[in-house]
Amino acid sequence: MNKEENIIVVENLVKKFGNFVANDNLNFEVKKGEIFGFLGANGAGKTTAIKILSGLSKPTSGKAIVAGFDVSRETDEVKKNIGYMSQRFSLYDDLTVKENFRFYGGIYRLSNKEIREKTEFMLNKLGMTDYRDMLLKKIPLGWKQKLAFSVAGMHDPAVVFLDEPTGGVDPITRRQFWEMIYEKADEGTTVFVTTHYMDEAEYCQRVSIMAEGRIEALDTPAMLKKQFGVKTMDEVFVKIARV
Repeated sequence: MNKEENIIVVENLVKKFGNFVANDNLNFEVKKGEIFGFLGANGAGKTTAIKILSGLSKPTSGKAIVAGFDVSRETDEVKKNIGYMSQRFSLYDDLTVKENFRFYGGIYRLSNKEIREKTEFMLNKLGMTDYRDMLLKKIPLGWKQKLAFSVAGMHDPAVVFLDEPTGGVDPITRRQFWEMIYEKADEGTTVFVTTHYMDEAEYCQRVSIMAEGRIEALDTPAMLKKQFGVKTMDEVFVKIARV
């Protein structure tokens, strides 16, 4: 699979809840190894779309292909080929660091040997080898978030979905987290990220901005600022959100 191949393809995607249209005819593509920002105000339809793309929900109509698999018909295959980190911390506070790796490694169907090797590799990388037997509840939020990202990618998925991963962490930890994202993308993993920090949108290679269930803008941060005649992504977001 070459660098330019699309790993996510969304065509005319619609999701309705009764008469409410959460996703209104979405169309976009995401390339292999791309850092793709998926932005929008609360209620814009971001989380609904991510649930569909990660196989947790089915579209009302339209098509979505993730890592070569149809989200409506090949849900299990989609789930095997993605990692997911929710905006609410997704590991277990009453398990140790090592036990969390073991638990999720089992879900991802890694062998015991692979789980041990991945656990040691990632803890070494994070500088957290001394914390392997510590309960998650005793570890600071920023470290938890970095652990959660490591766990989401431990099975080397084609795509990692990050739903507001840096909410509530300090600026230094946010920067470290984005360094991890860049490193993962350099390895060929596509990173699909939502964030409400507009400065983080600048770190994405392309950005989609949703409003009222529709994609109102999609381009590189530089081109979006040029298109809307502003200097920051925050100003772009305000212009679209107020439309």
